Amino acid sequence: MSDHQDALETLNRHAPLSDKLRALHKAITKRFEFIDRVAVAIYDPKTDEIKTFIHSSGEADPLSQYQAKLSEVHSLREIRESGKPRIVNDLTVFAKGAHEHTDRIASQGYGASYTVPMYFNDNFFGFVFFNSYRKNVFDEEALHLLDMFAHLISLVVVGELTALRTLASTVHAARDFADLRDTETGAHLERMSRYARIVARELAPQYGLDDEYVEQVFLFSPLHDIGKIGIPDSVLLKAGLLDAGEREVMKTHSQKGRQLIDNMLSNFGLESFQYLNILRNIAEHHHETLDGEGYPHHLRGEDIPLESRIVAVADVFDALTSRRPYKEAWNMDDAFQELRKLAGSKLDPDCVEALIKNRAQLEEIRDRFQESTFPWSR
Repeated sequence: MSDHQDALETLNRHAPLSDKLRALHKAITKRFEFIDRVAVAIYDPKTDEIKTFIHSSGEADPLSQYQAKLSEVHSLREIRESGKPRIVNDLTVFAKGAHEHTDRIASQGYGASYTVPMYFNDNFFGFVFFNSYRKNVFDEEALHLLDMFAHLISLVVVGELTALRTLASTVHAARDFADLRDTETGAHLERMSRYARIVARELAPQYGLDDEYVEQVFLFSPLHDIGKIGIPDSVLLKAGLLDAGEREVMKTHSQKGRQLIDNMLSNFGLESFQYLNILRNIAEHHHETLDGEGYPHHLRGEDIPLESRIVAVADVFDALTSRRPYKEAWNMDDAFQELRKLAGSKLDPDCVEALIKNRAQLEEIRDRFQESTFPWSR
């Protein structure tokens, strides 16, 4: 027995969720080799969107960067409303499906599926999908084991995302306790994080980004200016223009944000999570510019992490299109024109165009998350 290898040892390590899902998939196929794909989609209740997140199907990824309104996807909405899993042993019943996700699944050639809703403390969290290229494979024996794996997958995903969201909420609370919430409203953070997600999703094919990366950009982008907690009120809340010395003090918020995040990650025991470099980069480098005139390190071009370039565009766009005490909100056409002026010198051109080409989604987000007050932001 000393030679026994724990098939799920990966779950004990700080590995990416996608690696953990692949380990679980491998364990499943030792008993049911016909399981060709395991995937997870997560739900955003604020926008009613169901979003692809992680999968273990290798190169066969028919639903990469897919999202849809759950209310508009009848088959998945029924699962959510009933709280019960769905077995489809012959996916040709969806051959004439009216939704993009059914077309993509059919084009990949899957023959059967088993879909299990995920819950955490009675709150709907998303779905776990098991797909097979074969038909009529989901019998009682298979379903009994897959139910257990579905709940294990749910616990792994929900546990990790809950830890990260708790971290994010703690940072937000720290900002509020410091009475600095006037620098950025909740509506601003809701908007710019979703703008950042649009850019990341649009760039995914070009840059080889997976859904897990896109979701991390969405989750971490609201923390970009957390270092302002450490800026004195005399500078941060000054009504007039900052002088040269005060501007230098303000610029320190990027490095203060990185230091704060490193400390909090250590306190939460999360410092070894690989993808948390996305969070560190967003906090430290979102004011870097392509021409090297940004701060704090005067990085140039592609030396600036992609997630930092994405957040910079999302943040500037929201600043332009939001009302402030010193200006009215710009219309989208004028904001787009200004972004294009800045592209290539200050902002990443790919990120700018990725944002601009999704105007309808930008308008929906702007209208959904409107300001009730109009604080300033530097």
